Amino acid sequence: MRLILLGPPGAGKGTQAQRLVQTYGIVQLSTGDMLRAAVKAGSPVGLRAKDIMERGELVPDDVVVDIVAARIDEPDAAKGFILDGFPRTVPQAQALDRMLADKGLKLDAVIELKVDPAVLLKRIEKRIAEMTARGETLRSDDNPDVLRWRLKAYKDQTAPLTTMKRELRTVDGMAPIQEVSTAIDRILKGEAPKASKAKSSKVKPSSAQGKRSRGKAGDKVKAAAKAKKPAKQAKPKASRKPARAAAKRSAKPAGKAGRASAKRKSARR
Repeated sequence: MRLILLGPPGAGKGTQAQRLVQTYGIVQLSTGDMLRAAVKAGSPVGLRAKDIMERGELVPDDVVVDIVAARIDEPDAAKGFILDGFPRTVPQAQALDRMLADKGLKLDAVIELKVDPAVLLKRIEKRIAEMTARGETLRSDDNPDVLRWRLKAYKDQTAPLTTMKRELRTVDGMAPIQEVSTAIDRILKGEAPKASKAKSSKVKPSSAQGKRSRGKAGDKVKAAAKAKKPAKQAKPKASRKPARAAAKRSAKPAGKAGRASAKRKSARR
């Protein structure tokens, strides 16, 4: 089983990775640990990475991929692995895909632990306050400003990985630990439904049909209302016009025939 866990700092990736190691007998591969191990072993790629780090430079993607490639070839990774902290960028993900393809391997799942950054910031502020009250020494990353910077880096560099064409599944990282673990297990066992696609196939058509039916009903009501309005206005107009016309005819004789009739009446008298 070969997995990638994605999620911002504080999402709980480490906790879930440790549980998956114990449950499935796979190894957790952290880029930091792999770099240090390669440097300590004095391997060719480790020596190259050491030289780069001693100059204070970032280790390039190709070196990191080479270290990952060498690590997953070791016997303890034969059953599978969890990549933690790698890939961090889209180019790294693309390089990882090429490397796995060259080895005839593929990822079983890419799981994103989705969390609310605002809640994470509140959590660390609360933890700092509690540790300070107990007189405990704060770690270097127990700092809201550091967390904000790391969250921004994740959003800018790593979050775009979720748009890549891979089997990405999302889990609510804000849920209790056990619920997150259960959700991940369901994904790995193929029991978790693809909610986003299922909802779109069922809800959207019925919603559209509902809109069309409501639109037709609305059109009928409007048409009926329009038909009634002219009928109400036509009655008084129709009753007034004949009366006016009759009054005019009786009051004023029409043309020469009317004048001739009036002369005959006066002659008789």
